[in-house]
Amino acid sequence: MIERKRYLDKLIRKKENGLIKVITGIRRCGKSFLLFNIYHSYLNSIGVKDEQIIELALDDDANIMYRNPLELGKYIRSMIVDTNKKHYVFLDEIQKVATIKNPYLEDSAEKIGFVDVLLGIMKIKNVDIYVTGSNSKMLSSDILTEFRGRGDEIRVNPLSFAEFYNAYEGDKREAWREYFTYGGMPLVTAQKTHADKSKYLQDLFDKIYLDDIIARNNINKNKSVLEDALNVVSSSIGSLTSPHNLANTFSSKKNIKIDEETVMKYLDSFIDAFILYKAQRYDVKGRKYIGSPLKYYFSDIGLRNARLNFRQLEENHIMENIIYNELLIREFNVDVGVVEYNYRAEDGKSKRTQLEVDFVANRASQRYYIQSALSVGNEDKRLQETNSLNRIDDSFKKIVVVKDDIIPWHDEKGILYIGVERFLLDENAMNL
Repeated sequence: MIERKRYLDKLIRKKENGLIKVITGIRRCGKSFLLFNIYHSYLNSIGVKDEQIIELALDDDANIMYRNPLELGKYIRSMIVDTNKKHYVFLDEIQKVATIKNPYLEDSAEKIGFVDVLLGIMKIKNVDIYVTGSNSKMLSSDILTEFRGRGDEIRVNPLSFAEFYNAYEGDKREAWREYFTYGGMPLVTAQKTHADKSKYLQDLFDKIYLDDIIARNNINKNKSVLEDALNVVSSSIGSLTSPHNLANTFSSKKNIKIDEETVMKYLDSFIDAFILYKAQRYDVKGRKYIGSPLKYYFSDIGLRNARLNFRQLEENHIMENIIYNELLIREFNVDVGVVEYNYRAEDGKSKRTQLEVDFVANRASQRYYIQSALSVGNEDKRLQETNSLNRIDDSFKKIVVVKDDIIPWHDEKGILYIGVERFLLDENAMNL
């Protein structure tokens, strides 16, 4: 069993806090296993009996009747048999519950959905509720408003490199190559061959993710455009991407007329399904956000590689994506940094240019500037990679993460150089 200690600890901290624990993340990242196996076992270990744990997988067709919110509410109440003991309600894939017209108000347009059921169950004093969901629409601002501040999100990600390595039978270099290629979807670790791993990841895309997105957003007519947009983003992780330019590309190269807003909608549908993340650009010196273009990253690099049939395994971009995901797992807010400065051109005129910092990572009062580089093996390369960092004049930590397994060291300006494996395996290494 792969240990998911970070998420188990969060569930333990939030246990019986009076809020509905909403566990979100991409499908097949391990939310159900976390709740039904790992957390269930923990509750058993502290004396909670199985009959006190009410579990329902709403994506199972055997439970299809409970996608009706009224039937769901009746079922949960029927299972709370001992009012003197705490009951823990686990509902998997809560977004499957339909929103229906209130059958008791014939002349009213009032609707009933899972939010109404959960708020009603919460009023039972001996109940602690946990739900999972696989798209961010279930946590839209409207739904959070309806929860009246009673929802508490726990985002679950595919396996981090540390989680993957702890379950891997081999050395760190072999683990890195495996993770770099196939990512961290938990069930991919059970596959033995490249053919099995690639088929599993490609099937996730073709038979689950794409079908979900197309059905949810009603975009059957432009399925090819949706997939083309995803392919472009898959090929350009770590590069600036503009929906406007994508729309122009469709027009010029494919003779498909599609507006920028539609392209943005399609990309956002992958974000809603937790397949993609987008990173905004942040002007470090001007302390302001910059609009389009921005960067897109995959929540799991194996899915990205499978999408491209493992043809584009550029280690620099993939390593950057993995570092971005790790910072999110560590609960940083992550932006792409922009450092502007003036210089004197050969013609004697003053010109302004921009340099990029791969990541500006913020968490509470902490800030880190992080550059991802395959190597800084010679002085020219090192100065190139640190040019943007050296032009930031605040006192926050600056880090260069390299592919090589090096002993961490600092240069004369205090920049930390560290190998990617040490960076990913030791959270405290950021503060060396």
